[in-house]
Amino acid sequence: MMPSAGRFLWAAVAVALLPLSALAQASEVHADTGDTAWLLISAALVLLMTPGLALFYGGMVRRKNVLATLMYSHFALALVTVQWVVFGYSITFGKDFHGLIGGTNYLMLDNMVGKLKGSVPELAFMVFQLKFAIITPALISGAFVERMKFSAYMVFTLLWTTLVYDPVAHWVWGDGGWIGTYGALDFAGGTVVHWTAGLSALVCALFIGKRLGFGKERFIPHDLPMTITGAGLLWFGWFGFNAGSALSAGQTAALAFVTTTIAAATGAMAWVFGEWASRGKPTMLGFASGLVAGLVAITPAAGFVSPGASLLIGAAAGLVCYAAVVLKEKRFHYDDSLDAFGIHGVGGMLGALLVGVFSRKVLNPSGGADGLLAGDPSLLVKQAVGLLAAGAWTVVVTLAILFVVDKTMGLRVSEDDEREGLDATQHGEAAYTS
Repeated sequence: MMPSAGRFLWAAVAVALLPLSALAQASEVHADTGDTAWLLISAALVLLMTPGLALFYGGMVRRKNVLATLMYSHFALALVTVQWVVFGYSITFGKDFHGLIGGTNYLMLDNMVGKLKGSVPELAFMVFQLKFAIITPALISGAFVERMKFSAYMVFTLLWTTLVYDPVAHWVWGDGGWIGTYGALDFAGGTVVHWTAGLSALVCALFIGKRLGFGKERFIPHDLPMTITGAGLLWFGWFGFNAGSALSAGQTAALAFVTTTIAAATGAMAWVFGEWASRGKPTMLGFASGLVAGLVAITPAAGFVSPGASLLIGAAAGLVCYAAVVLKEKRFHYDDSLDAFGIHGVGGMLGALLVGVFSRKVLNPSGGADGLLAGDPSLLVKQAVGLLAAGAWTVVVTLAILFVVDKTMGLRVSEDDEREGLDATQHGEAAYTS
């Protein structure tokens, strides 16, 4: 009889070869080469955002925790890729079940080779959407850096991606998803990515608790040039994030590209001027935070609003997100370490609501709708309903995941490990030798 290890190996090979049946049976189809090239380039740009996020976050923590912080983002690249291939894409974009979840028809990416999604190969669409699924849980890590076990992070990320991200992405973007069918708009992830990640970050910060010494000692970023480099990579990659979401190289992609860079600029300026007025000095960290806030807020609106509207959306995001961070520091005193909620949660919510104000169908006849200023206030109501539904699901499920992980394996490192630093205690490494 074949040894058990041998049987397992042959079973794994059989599963891995499943998609080849689709390849052998695929009929000849022709994708638009320009659209396909743009989407693949956009996927690469969005992938770059996760290492960019790692640098953005890594520079803001203390020296003893920089590798652990980088690891949160980089490990998501691998973990979520495997989840997405095995079943994540299928339950997100597979055959719809009552508007709530996708089916099992794309497990292991079976039945996909040779198929089109619009004018591009569905495999190109799949890999583009994969990059969104990767960066979303990585964003959450900014709330609990310097104190969560790496083993707990792995389990949390797998469960959160499966139980929060995938269902919400199906509701909004999947064929038949109930939020999209209802009429709420989300061009590139204000609700799906930033609102869910930001809310979950807030839940994590409150559930896990404050870092040792929080409120008694200053937590100074150890390498601001690293953070600024990360911000630059985020801005660069965001063109793929937003303009790529047009799924074709045309007018909508051009509109999203332009509104994205405008909102980043006005977001950065608004944050800088806000802190200059309130604290007496403009800071480089404020500039980086403001440009990310502007990018977050324009994400749900990028392909639906005019360049002039993007000026206002970015400026509003810079001021509102700065105010949210100040309120955290001065009034609420929770330890969202790197302001994941203040920037991504608040910015994503603001941007989604402003879609309902500034959206104009004439700018995107195939997928847009008129908002409040174009004479239809119902879109603003739909945006609010989508946010409330996705937000309620996110909060409840994130709490449940945290509770289960905490009770089974523990979420937080010991006090001694936290004092020594997570680089040494979780990974046995040091970022700097002196």
